[in-house]
Amino acid sequence: MDRPELAAEVDRAWARPVVLTPVFALISLVGGASPSFGLRANLLVLATGGVLFWLGMSAAVPRRASPARLPRGAAWWLVPLLLFGIVEGATFLNGSHSYPTLSRLADPVLEHYWARAAAYFGWLWAFWAMVRR
Repeated sequence: MDRPELAAEVDRAWARPVVLTPVFALISLVGGASPSFGLRANLLVLATGGVLFWLGMSAAVPRRASPARLPRGAAWWLVPLLLFGIVEGATFLNGSHSYPTLSRLADPVLEHYWARAAAYFGWLWAFWAMVRR
């Protein structure tokens, strides 16, 4: 009786969480030291995002299997996303400051170094999760 070979796909050494966590932490600490929307912060986001985008478009990173079909309840997660988009878009197009955007509401929190570094770290891991899909 013929048995098909079973093989588990192994991540490359540089793509493992034990390697990426310190790298992402270092990038986050550097990014947290930059002022919001400053030149250094923008260049760091463009460079890191560009590298992650390139990795996502290339075959350098092994992909993880996506679910064949999302459960019905997953569509409800689009409601907050759509509300966020509507509020941000309407406030931007209206030019009104009486209804602050969520970006402006986050500014007092992101003024602090550790909060900005944690936001960078979360952004990097979320982007990496999208690269792996």
